[in-house]
Amino acid sequence: MTARLAGKVAVITGAASGMGAATAELFAAEGATVVLTDLNAALGQEVLARIEAAGGSASFETMNVASEADVARVYAAVGERHGTIDVLVNCAGIIGVDAPTHELAEADWDALFAIDVKGVFFSTKHALPYMIAQQSGSIVNFSSIYGLTGNDEFTAYHVAKGAVAMQTKQDAAVYGRYNIRVNSVHPSTVLTPLVEGIANAFPGGLVEYEKVNTTTQSIRRLGQPIDVAYAVLFLASDESTWITGVNLPVDGGFMAR
Repeated sequence: MTARLAGKVAVITGAASGMGAATAELFAAEGATVVLTDLNAALGQEVLARIEAAGGSASFETMNVASEADVARVYAAVGERHGTIDVLVNCAGIIGVDAPTHELAEADWDALFAIDVKGVFFSTKHALPYMIAQQSGSIVNFSSIYGLTGNDEFTAYHVAKGAVAMQTKQDAAVYGRYNIRVNSVHPSTVLTPLVEGIANAFPGGLVEYEKVNTTTQSIRRLGQPIDVAYAVLFLASDESTWITGVNLPVDGGFMAR
């Protein structure tokens, strides 16, 4: 059976840990040449080493998604090295501070939007010329279930993820004429290293944290990074060539209830 991303060049932001790392390793296993990008070079190199040890093809670039100049530099280097970009996965993001609108500081709002919203914009902007030139491509953006609905916490994060959901639909509408597909995934709580640290500090530890955070899901467990990575793989691959503009919950049934 042919690897699902054989011959594809894929750029993944936020690839040094969590869902970005899982996606990078899965893409490489499925035949893609993967360009991992992240600010955390040490962790990025660890992901790169695992991919290469498994026989995959990858490289790592230190990149700040909030700096257009830095993004432009990396994408120019990718183009020079590989000639094109077939797949872009915008995974880089932060959670930011937990505050309601009337208590949010402008600096906290701007810091989060610089990464979670402008980061998607910059990478998409600089990947699109390659995709337009070859008349094909797939972009997968990471949003959140809280880009589709609200709750009592992390207002700025939820608003930012809503912006990513809308950017997905807008770009899908505009760039479909070039056979470029743009979709987003919307995870619920996934057991990334960040969440694991929060869970271990929770009263009752991971067991109690999982119980509390899955009571509104149909499937009563936390997600694993690979659960989301497989959804991204489908949207990146030619198996989804007639799917664009979709905001896909990958959430254990959270949005179903």
